[in-house]
Amino acid sequence: EMDSVAGGLSALDTLVKHASVHVLEANLVEPGKFLILFEGGVAEVEACHAVVLEQYPNQLISEMLLPMVHRALLDGLRGKVAFDKPHTVGVVEGIDVATTLRAADRALKDASVMLCGIRVCTGLAGRAYFVVSGVQHDVEASVAVGCEILNAHERLHRSEVIARPHDEMVAW
Repeated sequence: EMDSVAGGLSALDTLVKHASVHVLEANLVEPGKFLILFEGGVAEVEACHAVVLEQYPNQLISEMLLPMVHRALLDGLRGKVAFDKPHTVGVVEGIDVATTLRAADRALKDASVMLCGIRVCTGLAGRAYFVVSGVQHDVEASVAVGCEILNAHERLHRSEVIARPHDEMVAW
C-alpha cells in the first residue's frame, strides 16, 4: 500500500519493468492510498518487492511478501470463488489489506474450509475482509487463526461465525 496514487502508479511501473509478474490489483484504496497486489514465481516476486522497498521507502504504508500462498487465496483475488450451501460461514475483517491477506492465507492453510469471498478494493475505507465456509468446528478454527494473526498486529476490526446461514444472506 502506497500513500498516494502518483507514488503507487510509479511503483507499479517500476515493479512490472523489473521482473515478469502478474498484477492482481492496482487501484485506489480509501482514504487516499494506492494498493498493488502481484503474483508470480518466488524469485520474480521477491525481486519486485525488493525494488519497491528500495526505491519507495517513504511512500509505503504497509507491505508484505507471502511466498507459497494458498491457491484459493489467489483464485479469490481473481474473483474466482465457488461454494455449495454452507453449513457455517466465518467472516474476518481487518483494518489493512496486507495483514488481512496474511490472515486469510493462514486461515485457509490451518483448517479445512473453502474461501467464499475476499474484498480488498475501494469502498471499505482501507479495510479488507475474507469469508470462509465449511463445517462449524473448521470455520471456528479458521476464524480463530485469522483473528490471531490480525490481533498480533493490532489490525483486527471484527469477526463473526454464522451457523446455518439463511439462503438470502448466502446470496450476498
